[in-house]
Amino acid sequence: MYDVIVVGARVSGSSAAMLLARSGLRVLAVDTARFPSDTVSTHYLHQAGLSRLQDWGLLDTVIASGCPPIRHLNFSYTDIALQGFADPIDGIDAVYCPRRTVLDSILVHAARESGAEIIEGYTVRGLITEDDGRVVGIRGTSAEGGDSEFRARFVIGADGANSTVAKHVGAQKYEESPGGCFVYYSYYSGLDWGMQHRTGFGEQQFASWPTNDDLSLVAVMRKRDRLKDFRRDADGGIQQIISAVDPAYGEEFRDMGTRVERLRPMSYPDNFRRESFGNGWALVGDAAYHKDPFTGWGITDALKYAELLSQRLIEGLGGARPLDEALAAYQAERDAQSAGTFELTKSISELSLTPYYDSVFRAASKSPEYTRKFFGLIAGGYPGEEFFAPENLAELYATVGLPADDRHLVPA
Repeated sequence: MYDVIVVGARVSGSSAAMLLARSGLRVLAVDTARFPSDTVSTHYLHQAGLSRLQDWGLLDTVIASGCPPIRHLNFSYTDIALQGFADPIDGIDAVYCPRRTVLDSILVHAARESGAEIIEGYTVRGLITEDDGRVVGIRGTSAEGGDSEFRARFVIGADGANSTVAKHVGAQKYEESPGGCFVYYSYYSGLDWGMQHRTGFGEQQFASWPTNDDLSLVAVMRKRDRLKDFRRDADGGIQQIISAVDPAYGEEFRDMGTRVERLRPMSYPDNFRRESFGNGWALVGDAAYHKDPFTGWGITDALKYAELLSQRLIEGLGGARPLDEALAAYQAERDAQSAGTFELTKSISELSLTPYYDSVFRAASKSPEYTRKFFGLIAGGYPGEEFFAPENLAELYATVGLPADDRHLVPA
């Protein structure tokens, strides 16, 4: 009999398992994968996420994996360019983009070292419930083909946007909005571009950042309605988009870049939040709250809210406060803390800026002070309510001399 079973052992699941085990709870985490293994991902870890790893004693391990530090970021939206970096957060002056084969293995190992039991190659087929509907365990199948079940006081679903746990408990989505784009990416040698996040005219974007093994992840995005045509020649499509956004980078990509692994397509699920707690269960990570990959906040949020859920669950299971109250606080706090990121991601991931965001980012690009605040916002170290405060934007627009007709203070 376990205290907690975690379904899914990647970023959010292994983090929750580790933190709960460190608190003295008996924890089991299961995953269909075996580690190390890959999964579709942006790789990007914001300073706010790295801060969590630092507090947990794992950041040095990520750095020691050979993942290079990034201390300069390049963002552009058509003719708007923002270059720079955020001020340090908790002493962290760089960002990292580790391969998921690296990051997930580090977290799984840390969970085991903390006392959690991890079963790899295990597929959950259903949940065990009592007569009152309370979830008290899981049943599933191992990779070797044997059926088994495990029981616990509580079950966490950390099993992604298509969560089996969410399906079985009937967790409802809210704040839904359709995903706008598809993504193709792979790993390339021969490029030294640092971190690029470049959106061009014609609703197309390319991005690149360095990762492990002296490779660069190069990704492109376009609207979903272009996917069928793109698939016919994905390599050619990638080249075409990079060249269209920046011809100089396109030429270098053609002459110097060598793809070393298969292409990974992503047609992301829609943006949503889910009801994230109930009678004996909770959700975390993409199972609970999913958004477009454009702003790269998936991993960072998975770390942040795995910690938040663990804290509230420890309070509830330990008797410090009623369990339902603690879990309701988890969902409410998560929604409040992530509201700015969620709305910003939904607004700018369409590959075209609304007049409001065009005004804000165009003006910010003309102000060194506000450019620094922009990178602080991206890093999780500068509050969105201050960055987008109408009175602050009005002062910014006046300072940089933005035309009066372009001075949008609030979203339409």
